[in-house]
Amino acid sequence: MGNPSIEVLADKSALVKRATVLVLEKIQSALQERGQCTLVLAGGSTPKPLYEAIAAQSLPWDKIHVFWGDERYVPHDHPDSNYNMARKAWLERVDFPEANIHAMPTGAKDATADAHRHDRELQGFFGVKAGEFPRFDIILLGMGDDGHTASLFPQTEVLQVCDRLVAVGNKSGQPRLTFTIPLINRGRCVIFLAAGANKQNALAHVWGNSADPKDYPSRFIQPEGELWWFVDEIAARDIEAK
Repeated sequence: MGNPSIEVLADKSALVKRATVLVLEKIQSALQERGQCTLVLAGGSTPKPLYEAIAAQSLPWDKIHVFWGDERYVPHDHPDSNYNMARKAWLERVDFPEANIHAMPTGAKDATADAHRHDRELQGFFGVKAGEFPRFDIILLGMGDDGHTASLFPQTEVLQVCDRLVAVGNKSGQPRLTFTIPLINRGRCVIFLAAGANKQNALAHVWGNSADPKDYPSRFIQPEGELWWFVDEIAARDIEAK
C-alpha cells in the first residue's frame, strides 16, 4: 500500500492526542505557505474528540476553511449528519465564520443534483475547471469495519467515478454524498483514524498486498501527498503492516 506513515497508539485517547498534534502542525504549515488552510472533516465517533481539541485552540479561524469528505443524505440538523456533529463539537464553540463552512448540500431531495451542486461549489472555491482536481491541505478519513472510507463502499458504482469531485455513494440503498477517489488522492496530507477491535480484519486486508480495493476501498487511497494512519493497539493487534 505504498509507503504510509503508520503509528499504533495505546488507545483511542492517545490516538486523538497524536492526531491533534499532527493536524495542528499541518494547519500552521498551510497558513505559513499559502495563507489559508483547507481542511476536510470525517464523520463517525472517532474524530469527534479531535474536533473538540481543535476548538480549544486559539487559531485564526477566518483563514481556515472546512469541508466534509462525505455526508449522509439527511437534513443538516439531523442526528446522523456529519456536518451537525462537527458543528456541535467545534464550529459552534468558536468564532468560526459561516462563509468558511462548506457543508455538502442535502436539501434538494435529489442526491445527484446536490452532488453536482457541490462539485460546482468546489470548482468555484478553488478556481478549477471541470475535470480538474484541487488539492486540499488536510483530509481526515475514517475506515469502517468493511474497509470503506468516506462513502466509498465495497463493490459500489461510485468507486469507478474518476471525472467528478463529488458523487453519490450508496449504503444499503441509502444515498450519501462523497468525495471521489481521485479528489481524495490529490490531498497534500491524508490522515486515517481507526480504532477498535472491529477494524482488525479490514486493516489486515487494507495493509496487506493481495486484497482487491473494490472489496476494501480504503486501499484506493494513495495520495500524491502524505498518507498517515493512526490506529490504536486493539485495531492493529496481531496485524503486520506490509
